[in-house]
Amino acid sequence: MPTSSSHSARAHSFNTAAAQYAANRPSYPPAVFDAIEELAGRPFAGARVADIGAGTGIATALLHRRGAHVVAVEPGDGMAAEFRRAHPAIPLVRGNGNALPLADSCADFVTYAQAWHWTDPARALPEALRVLRPGGALALWWNLEAQDVPWIAEQTDRLRRHYGEDVVVSWGSRAPGTSALPAFTAALETAATDVTPRCVREVVRWSRRVPLDIHLANLGSHSYFLVHGPERGAAFLAEERDHLLRRFPDGTVEEVYDVELLVTTVS
Repeated sequence: MPTSSSHSARAHSFNTAAAQYAANRPSYPPAVFDAIEELAGRPFAGARVADIGAGTGIATALLHRRGAHVVAVEPGDGMAAEFRRAHPAIPLVRGNGNALPLADSCADFVTYAQAWHWTDPARALPEALRVLRPGGALALWWNLEAQDVPWIAEQTDRLRRHYGEDVVVSWGSRAPGTSALPAFTAALETAATDVTPRCVREVVRWSRRVPLDIHLANLGSHSYFLVHGPERGAAFLAEERDHLLRRFPDGTVEEVYDVELLVTTVS
């Protein structure tokens, strides 16, 4: 397992590559937001939403387009600057999930897109529950590379050999084939007081077809590339280009993702 210092270094590493992150990271399919609305029993349209760890605003912008009154919370200087450049009309406040700069019972939804694993759940979960209104919903989700797709599993093996076993933890925030649900449920049982809210898990598969350069830039925006330095990353990406051109000779890569979604409603 990574140390707390290495976890912190990875969490802050994105600030040096915010533009690369915004330009190349995958988005999220409409089915994810449909599922959240169904599980929460209310639409995003007209709802008050706090999007925590908003980064460059990939999920925040999608929530905004669905009619939500969304405020983003982001701790990083570089990510916040990129957010403001790309989404000047969406409110952004500086802060992190462990100590939300938001009032009690102010949100119908609290969302964490690709961000919960950068928090301390023992602190972040009580904060999320504090900010939620009665009847509100906490939604966490991650784009996870679909490890049952052969070329993706092979790429993950090459990453492990190049960067070591800790890449398994940071790649999608957990080991391939495992779920965030058990750890989150345990945290929920500790944080809740009277009645523990119920958490529901869904998985949404989707894919995108992108040029090889976009795929490689997406890879290079991950934290383990950023913290280990550009030379080590460049060496891997050069070899990976050759591997992928043999698999995708037309230079177009089909990335396949499983979005793991956890939704908790509070009474």
